[in-house]
Amino acid sequence: MAFHEVRFPANLSFGSVGGPERRTEIVTLANGFEERNSPWAHARRRYDAGVGLRALDDVGALIAFFEARGGQLHAFRWKDWADYKSCAASGTPDYEDQFLGTGDGRTRSFALRKLYASGGVAYYRPITKPVEGTVVAGIQGDHQAEAVNFSVDFKSGYVTFFEPPAEGARITAGFEFDVPVRFDTDRIAVSVQSFQAGDLPQVPVVEVRV
Repeated sequence: MAFHEVRFPANLSFGSVGGPERRTEIVTLANGFEERNSPWAHARRRYDAGVGLRALDDVGALIAFFEARGGQLHAFRWKDWADYKSCAASGTPDYEDQFLGTGDGRTRSFALRKLYASGGVAYYRPITKPVEGTVVAGIQGDHQAEAVNFSVDFKSGYVTFFEPPAEGARITAGFEFDVPVRFDTDRIAVSVQSFQAGDLPQVPVVEVRV
């Protein structure tokens, strides 16, 4: 298996249904109290790629993409239209959007991540598939230019500065990103007649760890 650095057609993923999934193990005790635990540190996202199909040409594009990935064999990039930016959905990524870490005078590489905060609880999601040409970075509030001050590994989500940030310097970044996924089926069943009548095929897609 391999990861193909190609994005599922964005016009087909637009309108798809899906989002994050957590796994929680719940044990109800004899006294009625519960013990809850999760073996997952991070959510896993699921989508239905069939919902975005609007014409028979879309079906052809889907089948071509499916065959090129070998069904479930090879993973690929997916644009989650509900969550693909370091900022609010209506905003434009800015170099101060997300806090990546603090400089120590030696470290040059920092992993991209996105903060989800609510009710005093914070969760950092690793971002491993940033979109090329969208990453902006900052050091202690000063804008840094890609290819001049830093480079980006778009396969792993690491920003590497050419000079290590000074000790105590605040490292920030803004970006767009994709979700690494694979098809969750080895079979696509399409009826031309039922498709024209509005019966869409189900094409499940699931996030993978990379």
